[in-house]
Amino acid sequence: MKNYLQNIFRNASEKLVYLKDAELLFDKPKSESHGDLSCNVAMMLAKKLKRKPGEIAEEIIANLEFDEAVINKIEIAGPGFINFFFTSLFIAKVIENILTQKEKYGRTDKYKGKRANVEFVSANPTGPLTVGHGRNAVIGDTVANMLESIGYEVDREYYFNNAGRQMRLLGDSVRLRYLELLGEKIDFPEDYYQGEYIKEIASELVKEFGNSLKNEEPEGKFKEKAEQVIFEDIKNSLKLLGIEFDTFYNENTLFEEGKIEALLKVFKEKNLSYKKDGAVWLKFTELGGEQDKVIVKATGEPTYRLPDIAYHKTKFDRKYDLMVDVFGSDHAATYPDVLAGLKALGYDTEKIKVLIYQFVTILENGEVVKMSTRKANYVTLDELVDEVGSDVVRYFFNMRNLTSHMNFDLTLAKKQSDENPVFYLQYAHARICSIIRTVSEENIKASTDHLDLLVKEEEQQLLKKLNQYEEEIQYAAEYFEPHRICNYLEELAAAFHKFYTFCRILGSEKNLAEARLALAEATKVVIKNGLSILGVTAPGRM
Repeated sequence: MKNYLQNIFRNASEKLVYLKDAELLFDKPKSESHGDLSCNVAMMLAKKLKRKPGEIAEEIIANLEFDEAVINKIEIAGPGFINFFFTSLFIAKVIENILTQKEKYGRTDKYKGKRANVEFVSANPTGPLTVGHGRNAVIGDTVANMLESIGYEVDREYYFNNAGRQMRLLGDSVRLRYLELLGEKIDFPEDYYQGEYIKEIASELVKEFGNSLKNEEPEGKFKEKAEQVIFEDIKNSLKLLGIEFDTFYNENTLFEEGKIEALLKVFKEKNLSYKKDGAVWLKFTELGGEQDKVIVKATGEPTYRLPDIAYHKTKFDRKYDLMVDVFGSDHAATYPDVLAGLKALGYDTEKIKVLIYQFVTILENGEVVKMSTRKANYVTLDELVDEVGSDVVRYFFNMRNLTSHMNFDLTLAKKQSDENPVFYLQYAHARICSIIRTVSEENIKASTDHLDLLVKEEEQQLLKKLNQYEEEIQYAAEYFEPHRICNYLEELAAAFHKFYTFCRILGSEKNLAEARLALAEATKVVIKNGLSILGVTAPGRM
């Protein structure tokens, strides 16, 4: 519907020049008596044109050429709103588009030819993925799905570091558990990795090497084995959620290929860095920051900023049109430094979109489950998936705005009732599948020949909701808001259940029954398409 209005306004701008650069917003009025869509452009132009908005609205309407089979009437309301009322048949025509396009409905080629890189999870291989990593994983994969739905070619990327202090601690944690298994009395430090998985890795090494590793360095076989086992576990955990990566990028590559040294050289040549107290500092004060910051410590070890800038430089070198980073809220204060460094190198940082999500709290029996990777009193992602299933995990992580802290309620997640939004949506899809099976036995087939019969309020409400799908998907993708799709689908399912309560298919006159069945089938297609973008299945039976 909005596309139709955009087109007739575009045509009208040939006569009304002031419409050419005007921002056209079409919103759903709060009251249905004010039409299907409303536009406030006349009020927005009033000050610029020094005219009354009502006069501008009248002039615009007089110059809109529209098909009366599409628009029933146009009214001016309040201080100058232009309200549009669409015909019931035009609204019902959406069924034809949906049933023709099926799984392609809602997808567009708007960004065809554009390449996007979505970097997410990016947890170092020091332990199993927790629920916090899970929200990151689901958000990243869903954003990738959304971008693909609007035409982007998307690469999913996992960035990790298998060096540094964390990995040294990991290797030494395994070494100490290994020695313990060999009967040695050890003092296991509190800040080491405490999880049962450390003992399991150590046990595998005992089976494989016996006691021959007694004098092995922590960063030798111990770190190597831990990294191998943990990374395999991470990949398997992600597969449980249907997530696979195109690229695994190791931070060490940046050092091995000389990208860190090259970057330091560029900063020095641009007079953006200097040495002080044995460390290398970047002039963030010249890049819009409040203070200069260290990029190489006096020990020679770089801070996170340097490799992160070098890493993002590789993304620009790989010619991505859009680069999306999914970070936890602990990165909120740090990523601006990376963007500032890239901007200083002459890169267009508008191409980088950083998504900051809030963390997850697991509630069990009304109490918070505390999480700590090292203390090993965390809930792993695998355990969560085992407890409630991958569909519920993916949906729950998607259904709240990224900026909202999330309480993952296990009690609600396990419920097989309408209170659980996943069950509610999947039941709606399964219910339509059941309806289709039932009516087929009565020789009723979906038909779009008599869509003009769909005039009841419940039919029109459901049809109008179906008409919103394409716009909702595009908006959610362009603004990186997966929760909008969840909200939309829940509203669609509610509209369907209401429709089916008041508009029976069996028992209706044949033409009406076939039109209503077509409406039900179109709803099934849209529910499945929306759930597919979220990475959630749409079962035919429940």
